[in-house]
Amino acid sequence: MASTDEFGLTAALALVREVPDFPEPGVLFRDLAPVFANGPAFRALIDALAVGLDPATDVLLAIEARGFLLGAALSYATGLGVVPVRKPGKTPVVADRVDYQLEYGTAALELPAGLISAGQRVALVDDVLATGGTLAAAAELVHHAQAEVVGVSLVVELAALGGRARLGDVNVHALLSV
Repeated sequence: MASTDEFGLTAALALVREVPDFPEPGVLFRDLAPVFANGPAFRALIDALAVGLDPATDVLLAIEARGFLLGAALSYATGLGVVPVRKPGKTPVVADRVDYQLEYGTAALELPAGLISAGQRVALVDDVLATGGTLAAAAELVHHAQAEVVGVSLVVELAALGGRARLGDVNVHALLSV
């Protein structure tokens, strides 16, 4: 087993794989699977995300699907609870649903009932910020629950796509901007 000293954040981020034409022609997908598969690299990633969290955060909101991996690990590292925001039909008791546009189609997210309380301070967790549709939809779910988004934590920001602008003045903590 490799020691955690072997990987710093730079080495961990170097494992992010670029996959052209996925899921559609013309899209350059950033694949975090090689980072997830390497324990010390994944730990370096989670440690860096934890440092960037707003200290006022009450709960994490992890976005399906890769956000679940990051959110669960970040929850463990910080002691904060994590709420999974899911695609339609996967949550048995739904508080709210938001439909939104992706860079290559449409989608929807559902918030489980009873897990986010009015007044809570919520940090959104996901893998990539592209056009901002998914994170904006998650933020809308938080606002509908009368809670506050205090930050966004993610691994990769595709800065040229301008997704940060869709999130307003919320602090976005991205470990890598490309």
